[in-house]
Amino acid sequence: MSKGQRTDFNGILLYTKAYREHDLLIKFLTREFGKKMFLVRGAKRPRFKMRSAILPFTYGLYGGDIKESGLSYILNDKQLVHFQNISEDITKNAYATYIMSLIDMAYPDGEPIATWYDKLLTGLQLIDQGFDEQIITNIFEVQLLNAYGVAPNWVDCTICHRTDLPFDYSEAYGGLLCQNHWNKDPYRMHLDARTIYYLRLFSVVDLSKLTHIKVNDRTKKALREVLDQIYSRSVGVVPKSKHFIDQLGKFKL
Repeated sequence: MSKGQRTDFNGILLYTKAYREHDLLIKFLTREFGKKMFLVRGAKRPRFKMRSAILPFTYGLYGGDIKESGLSYILNDKQLVHFQNISEDITKNAYATYIMSLIDMAYPDGEPIATWYDKLLTGLQLIDQGFDEQIITNIFEVQLLNAYGVAPNWVDCTICHRTDLPFDYSEAYGGLLCQNHWNKDPYRMHLDARTIYYLRLFSVVDLSKLTHIKVNDRTKKALREVLDQIYSRSVGVVPKSKHFIDQLGKFKL
């Protein structure tokens, strides 16, 4: 058994998984230690005292026994917040789960990623407050590409570095092509200017400073299509939660 340390940690609950008859495995993204898996003994018993601490879409300050490797343990909870609106809305729930899945798959357990803890917390707060969950998700998708080893150039033309001409996105060139070089890639995505604008904006936007954002349905559809293509063909990662979002979209048609 690896050596542990008893300490407080800030954690966002990513998911729970059944383990033995009465126990649960719970993965948290912690601000201090990165992603950690915790064994919670007796969590499925009717009178388990920390039930509110392990509800989906909960974050807060916990006390725990943190192991360098293997399973850690939650000892107590000290300050909890529950995202009630996300929990009660199936669409918000689906997008929030997808964002957490993307972060979970992008980084190994135990690697401190405090920046992503802060971003995730802010993103969940925005969704819970009523911001467009698809757009918040798109921002995460764009900004997580670097973590997956796909680092598109959203700044200028990848060939000549001009910024004053219309752009399109090229998977082959790994970023933007200006109008003068569209002929270099016959399979470029043929994106309209507004979609390109938002992709560039999403790559640099600070979620903590976001006060409002409204994108029309046509552009939202285009953003969804281009990011789906990038994740499918360049990243190769499609969490199960994404398939549920796709099904929700079909029901809304």
